[in-house]
Amino acid sequence: MYKYLIILPLVFTIMVCLISCSPANNKPVMIRFSPDSNALVFTGVDPAGLYQLKNTPNIDTAYSDIISVLELPSEDDSTGVEQSFAGKVVVGDSVIVFHPHVSFAKGKSYLVISFLNAKFGNAGMMLTGKLDHKVKPQEVILKR
Repeated sequence: MYKYLIILPLVFTIMVCLISCSPANNKPVMIRFSPDSNALVFTGVDPAGLYQLKNTPNIDTAYSDIISVLELPSEDDSTGVEQSFAGKVVVGDSVIVFHPHVSFAKGKSYLVISFLNAKFGNAGMMLTGKLDHKVKPQEVILKR
């Protein structure tokens, strides 16, 4: 009877260690401007996500929420309205390139919202009760 009180916490501790030390490689997607600053480059995308995007013809950001680009208002702008940037998404072998219909302006800041590699959570979040009811996107502010 008492040996189960000793073994059960030990087994629970070992299971938690095994779950938390999973070999998953959950690197975030790297978002940056291209060298000529005319496009956004997304690297580190999961191969399954790249395959799914390759099989989706004519990806246009006006109709898709996978990638959203917003121009942030400048500090002296009194309206304070974010403007959406439409563009074309080109999927390569290991990268995704976003080409806007209107080029990025120098000195402006852009908010990039991406659902690439987005997940509800992992086993650690499930054990601690920190799971959310929706997928959280990755948000990056880039300044040209």
